[in-house]
Amino acid sequence: MSDSKGTDAGKAPAKTTKYDAVIVGAGFAGMYMLHRLRGMGLNAHVFEAGSDVGGTWFWNRYPGARVDIESQEYSFSFSKDLEEEWQWTERYAPQGELLDYANHIADRFDLRRDISFNTRVESARYDDQSGLWRIMTDQGETIEARYCVMATGCLSAAKTPDIPGAGNFKGETLSTATWPDDTDLTGKRVGIIGTGSSGIQTITTIAPQVEELYVFQRTPNYSVPAHNRPLDPSVREDWLANREDYRQQQRESGIGIVALEAGEDLALEQSEEDRQREFERRWAKGGFCVGAPYADTGVDPAANKLLADFVAGKIRGIVKDPHTADLLIPKTYPFGTKRLVVDTGYFEVYNQDNVHLIDLNETPIETITETGLRTSERDYEFDTLIYAIGFDAMTGALDRIDIRGRDGLKLKDKWAAGPLTYLGLTVSGFPNMFMITGPGSPSVLSNMIVSIEQHVDWIADCIHDMGERQLTVVEATPEAEAEWVAHVNEIADTTLYPQANSWYLGANVPGKPRVFMPYVGGVGVYREVCDEVAANGYKGFTLSRAPAEAS
Repeated sequence: MSDSKGTDAGKAPAKTTKYDAVIVGAGFAGMYMLHRLRGMGLNAHVFEAGSDVGGTWFWNRYPGARVDIESQEYSFSFSKDLEEEWQWTERYAPQGELLDYANHIADRFDLRRDISFNTRVESARYDDQSGLWRIMTDQGETIEARYCVMATGCLSAAKTPDIPGAGNFKGETLSTATWPDDTDLTGKRVGIIGTGSSGIQTITTIAPQVEELYVFQRTPNYSVPAHNRPLDPSVREDWLANREDYRQQQRESGIGIVALEAGEDLALEQSEEDRQREFERRWAKGGFCVGAPYADTGVDPAANKLLADFVAGKIRGIVKDPHTADLLIPKTYPFGTKRLVVDTGYFEVYNQDNVHLIDLNETPIETITETGLRTSERDYEFDTLIYAIGFDAMTGALDRIDIRGRDGLKLKDKWAAGPLTYLGLTVSGFPNMFMITGPGSPSVLSNMIVSIEQHVDWIADCIHDMGERQLTVVEATPEAEAEWVAHVNEIADTTLYPQANSWYLGANVPGKPRVFMPYVGGVGVYREVCDEVAANGYKGFTLSRAPAEAS
């Protein structure tokens, strides 16, 4: 680490810390990126707004928070020793165990010495002449780095309530995105707004504890059983014995999950008896595999309806009150086009006398009051109000940083009509800035750990190759970016995904452009594209030396 001093007349010398690379965020992506770059001999440093590592699993501490991918699959593959020494206790790991895993990684690879905690990056600006990024933090620090890697996460910018009267409530107000450690809801009257994944997990967990629970639902969600349980030792033994094969299957698959068992047959070509048998088999197994029985359910409305009707039947079979069951069944979008929720008894809670479902389509919220909230029908009073309203996904965390590329171009301005990227890794006009699992990559439509590893490895290899060629600037061309964005949208349009007003499209954020942000083409196909780009001399990129170094 070295320092340089400013020379502005009349001002105290400004201290600037220099690194080869700055990484924003100390979740799984930021930690692995640091590990890779440090292993290459680079002087890299991470800045993290939280007080410790873990990212998503540091911030999301709401009741019932757990991963929706089987534990052994939601883990790093880069270290065989790490896999062998870590033991998961449940089929779907809870938040606390995932945070323990993150801390274990930080300790094992001695990462904390290169991480600044409780430090939020406020701005990152590229200097055309020097080819360096100048980063400012809320601690008053100025940092210069050749490379800037955004490991800010896809679901890390929590939405703020935009409901009339928000802030009026005099009781306890909680958010699933910023849940405190010491909250006890036992015996309380609770209202919760939102039935996405975090809302469903919270509802399922607190329903047995509270006196009354009022669930305010705008859009019902498809949810399938996790059948969570203590992890059978034989699962771990099998995974370790076949880890290389399983890991390769992950990398070559559609969404990076072996347990998905993606069906290759067509639903419409099967007999009704065979379809029902396969649907039932998958429901009994649980998890995301419920959503992938046949190859046509994600692209053909008729095939999708067969699966949707099956799940609707399951909901009706679980929820005793027919009207409540009907309200819980989605009717405005195809199955799987919003993030499928994996639950641990969600629909069952509506059979409890203390749980009340309020349909906001029939009776919209008019305002939050001092004692609860008012719908068009009546007033509700409770002790605690919970907002489970989700995130400004994919772009939100980046929008909250003042990022400026060549000629002072603001990333937020460039993305005003929707995110533009090349491979979801880089943005034209923003040299030497990389995004891990950014918009335009499989990201949230995949096992995030698999996608994180692939992105980090690609970025590390790119930086290494640049050094080998004594080049210092890598930038996507506008043409390659435009072609990739068109390809991402073209692939999405072949599926049923755009038919849902989901956060994949930014539809949950008022005023946000409706653009389908993840890449639907699949983890394996995407990896091949990225590898081909690198093998062809980084096709679609301009590689050069910064003007200050070229002269």
